[in-house]
Amino acid sequence: MRVLALHSNFIEYEPVEKEIDAAEDAEKGRKVRLDDILVAFIAVENGDDESIAEKVSSEIRAWLKRIGCDRVLLYPYAHLSSDLARAGDALAMLRKVEAMLNRDGDGVSVYKAPFGWTKAFTISIKGHPLAEHSISLKIVHEPSKGSGVGVKASSSMEATLSQALQREERLTSRWYILEPDGSKIPLEYYDLSRNPRLKMLAEYEVKKRREVDEEPPHVRLMKRLAIADHEPASDAGNLRFYPKGRLIKSLIEQYVTRKVIEYGAVEVETPIMYDVEHPSLASYFNRFPARQYMIESEGKEFFLRFAACFGQFLMAKDFTISYKHLPLKIYELTRYSFRREKSGELVGLRRLRAFTMPDCHALCRDIEQAKQEMLKRLELSKQVIEGLGISLMDDVEVAIRVTSDFYNENRGFIAELVRRIGKPVLLEEWSERFFYFVLKWEFNFVDNLAKASALSTDQIDVENGARYGIYFVDEDGSRKNPIILHNSPSGAVERVMYALLEKAYRMQKEGKTPMLPLWLSPTQVRLIPVSTRGAVKGSSSSSNNNNKDDGDGGRSGESSMGVEANSNSSSNSSNNVSSITYLDYCNSIMHRLERSSIRVDIDDRDESVGKRIREAEMEWIPYIVVVGEKEIASDRLSVRDRASGKVREMSVEELEHEIVSAVKDKPYTPLNMPRYLSMRPQIMV
Repeated sequence: MRVLALHSNFIEYEPVEKEIDAAEDAEKGRKVRLDDILVAFIAVENGDDESIAEKVSSEIRAWLKRIGCDRVLLYPYAHLSSDLARAGDALAMLRKVEAMLNRDGDGVSVYKAPFGWTKAFTISIKGHPLAEHSISLKIVHEPSKGSGVGVKASSSMEATLSQALQREERLTSRWYILEPDGSKIPLEYYDLSRNPRLKMLAEYEVKKRREVDEEPPHVRLMKRLAIADHEPASDAGNLRFYPKGRLIKSLIEQYVTRKVIEYGAVEVETPIMYDVEHPSLASYFNRFPARQYMIESEGKEFFLRFAACFGQFLMAKDFTISYKHLPLKIYELTRYSFRREKSGELVGLRRLRAFTMPDCHALCRDIEQAKQEMLKRLELSKQVIEGLGISLMDDVEVAIRVTSDFYNENRGFIAELVRRIGKPVLLEEWSERFFYFVLKWEFNFVDNLAKASALSTDQIDVENGARYGIYFVDEDGSRKNPIILHNSPSGAVERVMYALLEKAYRMQKEGKTPMLPLWLSPTQVRLIPVSTRGAVKGSSSSSNNNNKDDGDGGRSGESSMGVEANSNSSSNSSNNVSSITYLDYCNSIMHRLERSSIRVDIDDRDESVGKRIREAEMEWIPYIVVVGEKEIASDRLSVRDRASGKVREMSVEELEHEIVSAVKDKPYTPLNMPRYLSMRPQIMV
């Protein structure tokens, strides 16, 4: 049974035409309007029985309580499924759900739209985060747990939530703070006032409330800076990235990938959809804490990948691996991974349903090798997160999640992890293992709404080597399953962007100048000619070409800096002294800097200099250079340096050297927009 539940301001419907002979009695054309109601669109599927009806009614009742509503409309809606039950069975099931919702007499008013009719309807959905909810339940078959031989059908129910996620939602944990000196202090006895962000992380994790009640600051910034926005024609949690956002994403992807390759990983690529019935995937599906997107193709059911794990594991299964090859590191940048997050949890760049994840696994010989490799990957993640412009000490709080057994057997190793992190860490200790891993650490960014989001992470996986049939040949010739580490040295690329924007907003609240790291700034230098038409005689540059280039990397108008003689002139008269326009001079600076892999654009619009400076500052341009007669005559630039907040006098060579030195170990991508602002459309209103 599939249910789409929408908390609505109102729904108005009218029966139009009978579709089947078994249709319920209804008055054709009679409009029905219901206000402030939960509308439950329901499709009954083959195999649904009374246990499914019981579960659906329970889910609907719980959702009514959560949203504070006491009215529900059951609306038959066959379009939610392609595996529909027969009409008579479907009607019987709908009536069972109706009866079960009515039976408790707790004040819930239940309405039902007529079954078997084509209906016209108008609906208005409320705008709060919990207004949209989906439920998908079905009967599955499991091996008999008795001593008899064979398989029998059971009526256990499987939802779109994995078993691991359902168990996580019921989880009770013991919480501690681990100090770098090895101390383990129960959370309730630890003085968190010394570390406000660690306190926010602890409160967020203990309460496990993921919904967002207000728009976080980074959403406004991603729109105002024309980085990204919601895509109204797509599913919630899928964003459109404008040129600036695409450039920033590309640079982060390149940087993380390069660092992982330097670490020693082999890069691969795997599919984005997988067969639900594949024997290795069916069990892993229920051991991973994520909600999945399901699709059907040619009579088979597939899920969209929520990580790169299974693709890499299925590939590794076919490798011939010796203990000498271990640890074997396999890497993929997944564009995209998909998770069917709750609508109330979706917000900007922080939590999406389609995201880009750098995913690096390491196949290890045993637990001891896995622990040593995890220490190396911790250092890799520290380098990556710091290189991205996020400070481990100032911007990140760390959590470790571990089973009690693993903690008690590996206290020294966990203490070494915390010592290398160099600050107190939140510890969640489980009495039992219900995921595939026994330990997980994660770097969490705590934003301006006190919400925590995992960035870098690593896990020790003790199940999937055997589950996927991955083997290596050990020194004694025996075949063994590896221990697998799951590491993302940065976390999702979109989430890195969220953290950088939230950090910039925090800087602004503290009275500092908000900005992106220089290497991630789409435009690093903005040149502003005081005029696009005027010329200066007796200038120190020889170019007299007043044409712009094509905005796509052409070189028209290019000239070298410094004095050149006019070879076509033999006269010393002032009329033959070379002249240059302000725009020519900007062109020559631009081409000089571009040859050093610096992103430069020119604001050649017919606006006042003051307005162009203000708009450059609103775009967070790191270096703004106004070019007038003084600059051309002296070959010295007045540079507005955003980082220092000062106007500095520099030569082109000095500006070039400063930028190149600052970004020397980071990737470069050319500007992906016209270099002249007059040639750019207005992207955001």
